[in-house]
Amino acid sequence: MIKIKINKQLHGSNGSMPLDVNLKIKKGDFIALSGLSGSGKTTLLRILAGLEEAKGTISVEDKIWLDEKTFLPVQMRKIGFVFQDYALFDNMSVEQNLLYVNKDKALAKKLLDITELTQLSKRFTNTLSGGQKQRVSLCRAMMNNPKVLLMDEPLSALDPNMRIKLQNEILTLHKEFETTTIMVSHDPSEIYHLANRVIVLNQGKVINDGSATQVLLKTSGSQKFSFEGEILDIIKTDVIYIAIIAIGQQLVEVVLCEDEASDYKVGDKVRVGTKAFAPTLCKI
Repeated sequence: MIKIKINKQLHGSNGSMPLDVNLKIKKGDFIALSGLSGSGKTTLLRILAGLEEAKGTISVEDKIWLDEKTFLPVQMRKIGFVFQDYALFDNMSVEQNLLYVNKDKALAKKLLDITELTQLSKRFTNTLSGGQKQRVSLCRAMMNNPKVLLMDEPLSALDPNMRIKLQNEILTLHKEFETTTIMVSHDPSEIYHLANRVIVLNQGKVINDGSATQVLLKTSGSQKFSFEGEILDIIKTDVIYIAIIAIGQQLVEVVLCEDEASDYKVGDKVRVGTKAFAPTLCKI
């Protein structure tokens, strides 16, 4: 069990903001941290890792990591951390990157086998693709058999096919090692595929906490689907208006009447839904 009750004053683009979090996380859970940029997700990971200080308490399996008298150093927290930028040693081979953390060659081989990197074990990391580098980074994070694995948008720089492949490998490692995992992600499909619990932060506070279906599925009444997006343009065509909306990496068109078009402007965040196969728009 991980118990987190922390407070830290943050300073962002919108001014001062308190990060105020009180959570209990079961051993072996896979947690997805979601929410708008600047809501405190990465700071929370860094506080857990011991890379930043905060007021409050953190305990992991009844061992105190943080309280009024204790600040356990990062190297004593049994944390694995996977960054967006890989943070590998380019002058070392794949295998050497892993053995630098822990000399356990059997564990290194097992991790390389699971992630299909065995054939690349002698290659220097600066010769690898982005997906291969992130797999090495993931393996290296697991070399200490961490109590907690922290991942900060680890797959955001990868193409969709590689993201799906690495999601499967992350899930395989999670099941194999039963490591409690906390991952920051903005990708609904990734969250749904990996996490058994989703925690949504906004302005430093938890505003939603539940399963992926409970948190992400936002239909109501007779709606068949509902997606959040942003209006990129509103185009007048004869007597109708067409709103061009970005939803993830896709664009959709929604027809509006003149009265509806006057209620929206470029840049509005909206929810696109459908009832009886007729798309509807509402602001969020």
